[in-house]
This record gives sequence, structure tokens and C-alpha cells, in this order.
Amino acid sequence: MYVPSHFAAGQGAIAELLSNPGAANLVTSTERGLLATLLPFVYDPDAGDRGALLGHVARNNEQWLLPAAGESLVIIQRPDAYISPTWYPSKAEHGRVVPTWNYTTAHVYGELVIHDDPAWVEDLVRRLTALHEASSERPWTVDDAPARFIAGQLRAIVGVELRITRIEAKRKLSQNRSAADVGGVISGLRARGDLESAGDVEQAQQDQARRP
Repeated sequence: MYVPSHFAAGQGAIAELLSNPGAANLVTSTERGLLATLLPFVYDPDAGDRGALLGHVARNNEQWLLPAAGESLVIIQRPDAYISPTWYPSKAEHGRVVPTWNYTTAHVYGELVIHDDPAWVEDLVRRLTALHEASSERPWTVDDAPARFIAGQLRAIVGVELRITRIEAKRKLSQNRSAADVGGVISGLRARGDLESAGDVEQAQQDQARRP
């Protein structure tokens, strides 16, 4: 990934992305070419030297059956947003502005390990459920469903584990613009109703201000 120094994500931003990766694309290089599947992942910091991303695929998905050649890749991405040059006060000053796109993404590389093991997969499903039900007033748990039903569901999926070897992460959130232009971006995103992207820009500016 091309990462200019002013858009490089720090360790704090990377840790935040890993703590809740959401649904991310698993990409593998196989004898059939590149294969990709969008999967929910959970991060296990204690697995291997650099932690691991854990997920599962449908048993009928051929991606887990075809050996991965070399490193595999998980692409994590936060919300992204179109940035209009009309939001920049500098447009009125000199007009030398163009549209762009803001985003935060991480390319997580590693060794892909397959877990065709109901006990491993059940533990994963419980961890995924606990992560995403944590904010619910009455969280659903695996034990809320009949045991025989859950057993059947587990037989239909296979676990995947990406043991992390390296991470490339980028936060392109208007850090190369003036303070006035950044304020215009935040206001424009809020007016469009994209509060999450506006919050990401604000956080990036705060992080940049704290750097020595």
C-alpha cells in the first residue's frame, strides 16, 4: 500500500482498528487465482508473535479448501467519504483545490491457518457474538438457541485464522489541509449526516496535534 508519511497510521490507530475489525475482506492467492470473501473477524492479541485475526467461512466456500500460496491478506476499512472542494475556505482564496476521498484502512498480512474443528469454531462464534452484542441492552448469546440447532450451524462453517506477520495502515483524513480547510471538511461531513467520518477527521487532527 502507498502510505505517505503524513497519512501513516500510528500504533494507537492500528490497535483501534484491530480491536473491532468488523467485516473485512480475506484475500488469498491460490492455484485458481485470487479469491476473496467478506467475513466478520475478531482479534486475538495472544496468538502468535503479533496476534491473529479469527473468522469463519461457509463450508461450501472453496476458499478454505484451496491452499494459500505465501502470505494471505485481510483488508480492514473504516467508513470512507467523498470530500468536496466546495468545503474548503481556500477555494475562495485561490481556487487550487480538487475533490478527494477520505478513508482509514489496514492491510493485515499473515499465515492463513484453517480450523475444521467444531470446538474451535464454537469458541470463535462465542467471541464474535460477545464482541458485537456488548452494546445491546439484552445481549443475545449462543446459549439462547437450542443446542442441536447450534451444533448444525457449526457443522456448516469452518474456522480461519490469519496469524499476523505485518501490517500496513493508512489514515487519509485531511491531515495535509490547513486548519481552516479541515474545519470546512468537518462541517461539510456533518451537514451531509456523515457523523462518523467527521469524527474520524477530528480524531486525526487531535492525534496530529499531540505529536512532538
